[in-house]
Amino acid sequence: MTIHLERGEQIATITIDRTHRRNALDLASLEDLHAAVVRCVADGTRAIVLTGADGHFCAGADLTELEDVSFTTRLAQVLAHLAAVPVTTVAAIEGSCMGLGMQLALACDVRVVGASARFAVPVARLGLMVDHWTLTRLARLWGEGTARHLVLTGAVLDADDAWRLGFASQQGSLADAQALAARAARLAPLTQAGSKLGFDAQMHDPEAVGRYEAAFARAWASDDLTEGRRAFAERREPSFRGR
Repeated sequence: MTIHLERGEQIATITIDRTHRRNALDLASLEDLHAAVVRCVADGTRAIVLTGADGHFCAGADLTELEDVSFTTRLAQVLAHLAAVPVTTVAAIEGSCMGLGMQLALACDVRVVGASARFAVPVARLGLMVDHWTLTRLARLWGEGTARHLVLTGAVLDADDAWRLGFASQQGSLADAQALAARAARLAPLTQAGSKLGFDAQMHDPEAVGRYEAAFARAWASDDLTEGRRAFAERREPSFRGR
């Protein structure tokens, strides 16, 4: 197995384990990763941590299998699904986070970055291109100037750059990422799922805006809102149930 899934009471940790390729993904491991994410959501996991084994997050796609664009087509579907899951996702990043690894980090909601992390989008070194979703997300999370620097010059940035430019949500280790996920898992699920819809909704897309408005109404009519208010008044931690 190249993808390991470890589940706790409310959080799950998915680990990419292809250490002979610095955790670069081939098609089979990409499918296994997707299946693990689907399973987590189906089982009611409240937050997901994505990481890599042996000091590297993911060095990209396994270029020995990239013969045509079919891999990137499937990758786009997997990334879109990961970005849209209705739970908080945390990337715990050390070592190589390049190419496909960067795309996985972009798809996660927050990123915890260790001192050894290195980031790149080396498509211009290979004659490849990434899809528009990746470019848009890259510009949003790194800033457009840095995104252009990464894509057009083949720059390799480090953990300090990620922190200084806002790509890293927090500095730290896998344990720190898991602690962050555990804190998120205790919060209101309807608020988190609805807010994710809002972050990605575009004003010119009435269907996406409508989904956010429906989620907004659901949260305001929920038992969780009643529980949150009661817990605040009683000065205790709320117990949210996602309804």
